[in-house]
Amino acid sequence: MFIGDHYVGKDIHFNLQDGEYWKKTLGPVFIYLNSNSSQNHSGSTRDLLWKDAKAQMQKEVDSWPYNFPASVEFLKSSQRGSVIGRFLIYDRYSNISGKLADVPYVGLALPGQLGSWQAECKGYQFWTRTDTNGYFTINNIIPGNYSLYAWAPGFVGDFMHNVTIPVSAGSKFDVGVLTFQPPRAGPTLWEIGVPDRSAAEFFIPDPDPKYINNLYMNVEKYRQYGLWERYTDLYPKDDLVYKVGTSDYKKDWFFAQVTRNVGNKYSTTTWQIKFNLTNIQQKSFYMLRIAIATAHMARLEVRVNTNGDTLFRTYQFGDGNAIARHGIHGFQWNYEVPIEGKLLFQGENTIFLTQSFGGFAFSGIMYDYLRFEGPYGA
Repeated sequence: MFIGDHYVGKDIHFNLQDGEYWKKTLGPVFIYLNSNSSQNHSGSTRDLLWKDAKAQMQKEVDSWPYNFPASVEFLKSSQRGSVIGRFLIYDRYSNISGKLADVPYVGLALPGQLGSWQAECKGYQFWTRTDTNGYFTINNIIPGNYSLYAWAPGFVGDFMHNVTIPVSAGSKFDVGVLTFQPPRAGPTLWEIGVPDRSAAEFFIPDPDPKYINNLYMNVEKYRQYGLWERYTDLYPKDDLVYKVGTSDYKKDWFFAQVTRNVGNKYSTTTWQIKFNLTNIQQKSFYMLRIAIATAHMARLEVRVNTNGDTLFRTYQFGDGNAIARHGIHGFQWNYEVPIEGKLLFQGENTIFLTQSFGGFAFSGIMYDYLRFEGPYGA
């Protein structure tokens, strides 16, 4: 399972062409066993063992890359290079632009396209986080040519530097100051969730008692088994309706838009987002921005105000399988849906989100974040 497809699916399957040369060094693998010589099996003793294990883990992290492996394929620190730089964010409609309330992730992977690092498994990847001023250093990089990718909690979208970065033994490549302008059409009129590539902030129900795992009742509750079944329990007939300004996404937005089990047949579901507008610009475009944290055997369709003609439709998502495997994120997709002002009403409006692929218990979508933006240039 060093190169598995869980949470991504077939997009990350490993394939070699005829005659293609490939090698990759994995490991070494470290296993640490500690023990308690006393007969005390209390919670405090377990906590001490856990703290000791975490302390040992940090020692191993600080020792990387090891200097003891004899294989010439395992490069020592002196045989690797580094990349430094500064990563800044500019969003003219965000009050946290440039402040980096939650510091960005910056990484190197094989040259590709925007976001392609998510499905890349042939080469090596090296990641770090910036400090609160945006400065970063990536050390111990195996020599080769890389693209630099980044993303930032609190902001939608991916960043990719447009320059290929060469790394050689002992080199220090300075990329300078990089500026990311997240996708944005206009001011935020409303938003649901937090753009962090995860659905963890949404409502996660208590598990069915017959499946309960006491390890995850207070933290990472999404790891409980069978949570997809709870949607039918909570919404046996009518689907979720979210009212902007009244509903709370932490309580009222189910963490996954899954199918409904009706007589052991799994039907599609349509969620509604209701919101009010005034002073609509009929000839302008509004923007619905949808970030999806993961999806499995699903298709999203978007309609506005009449649950009839489809305004936007995704292709059928693949087999990331995060819902069945207790995940909360996987392969990220970002979509923008332009909406003509003439389709909107003064007063209450409704956006319909239909997960249109049924027949399967694990079909569904985990949203990361949704945002409705005002007219372009507003």
